[in-house]
Amino acid sequence: MISIVAVGKIKEKSLSQLIEEYKKRIGAYSKIEIIEVSDEPNDRLSDEKVKEIEGQRIIKQLKKDSYVILLSLKGKQMDSIKFSKEIEKINTYNSSHITFVIGGSVGVSEQVEQRADLLLKLSEMTFPHNIARLLILEQIYRAYKILNNETYHK
Repeated sequence: MISIVAVGKIKEKSLSQLIEEYKKRIGAYSKIEIIEVSDEPNDRLSDEKVKEIEGQRIIKQLKKDSYVILLSLKGKQMDSIKFSKEIEKINTYNSSHITFVIGGSVGVSEQVEQRADLLLKLSEMTFPHNIARLLILEQIYRAYKILNNETYHK
């Protein structure tokens, strides 16, 4: 089972359609769900307070037995082959449930970071959080294709 816990909603219709397409593709290999938690307006609050509020919302969605991968600028980068092997290793030795966490625009609280079993960095580049959601879905799909020795464009 794959869960993605993400702060905020996808507002762009075309992006939502791509996300749904990758969810459908991943569904051939694993159950998948996307859980959206509301983002906190940060016009009146400090970034730390926003991270704390959003962090509490994220933590409430994390299952106790789930292996949590936090997308983070502090994380470890991997190529697609290494990522697929990491997914396989987690499913074999740690948990059959993997949760990916995508924080809000100001990051995540210390509590969320401490709950994570792995910090993953998608790229040195900066992406909007809605694009990061699409990118991680594509990489999850690619990982399953690799693990099943199926062809997928390189």
